Amino acid sequence: MEQRAALVEALKRALKARGITYSHVAEALQLSEPSVKRLFASGQFTLERFEQICAVAHTSISELARSVDGGKDEVSQLTPEQERAIMADRKLLLVALCALNHLSLEQIVNAYDISKTECISLLIKLDRIKLLELLPGNRIKLRVTRAFSWLPNGPIQQFFKARAQSEYFASSFSGASEVMLLTNGLLSKASTEALLSKLRRVANEFTEQHHAEAHLPLSERRPLSMVLAVRPWELDEMRALRRRQPDKTDSAVGSSKKSAPRARTITSQ
Repeated sequence: MEQRAALVEALKRALKARGITYSHVAEALQLSEPSVKRLFASGQFTLERFEQICAVAHTSISELARSVDGGKDEVSQLTPEQERAIMADRKLLLVALCALNHLSLEQIVNAYDISKTECISLLIKLDRIKLLELLPGNRIKLRVTRAFSWLPNGPIQQFFKARAQSEYFASSFSGASEVMLLTNGLLSKASTEALLSKLRRVANEFTEQHHAEAHLPLSERRPLSMVLAVRPWELDEMRALRRRQPDKTDSAVGSSKKSAPRARTITSQ
């Protein structure tokens, strides 16, 4: 019973790390949101249903079991303090990203202008930050789950947002392995939720392929960044041209003033 409860809690953490709500799970499984809430409250999952939700959370039962039994130190997100410590040194950030991309010490040194001694020193710092564990032989063991993500609007995500505007989107997106699609439309709330769910699945598939191909030689892999973003938005120029809708409250007050009888002043003679 305790083991099952621990797995359910681990699944909740995986969902939270991905920003996946019960509403998203309900949409993916074609259930009502109250039904999903009852499942998590009771912990009474069938194996098939549990595996389905694991897929939505981009994890697996075996991964959750490792996090419960042997990976209690693994985290799905760092603290703001840990992220700020990484951001304090650009080389430290570089090595952190390389480690998260499953590069070995030798691969990092061969790919970047960092000496072996300096790289080991940076890895030791990341060990102290608890992003990874530096094992004998300078082997790197990550201390994060497969569902790891940077803090939403945290120090590192803010850094990449700022750089994305000047570097990432400076491309014409016409080269090999590049694509940029911009579409605009009006969607209902249900259609919007369905779209968001699909985009999360695409992001999960991207991460799954990243982990699955970690064993390939570095020469067969290339850095690839995918940005998925959806939000209610309208150009300032277009919003400025919107016709102002009359305020219902003002309209109601105005009509009452209009219909109210005028007060008459009575004077004595």
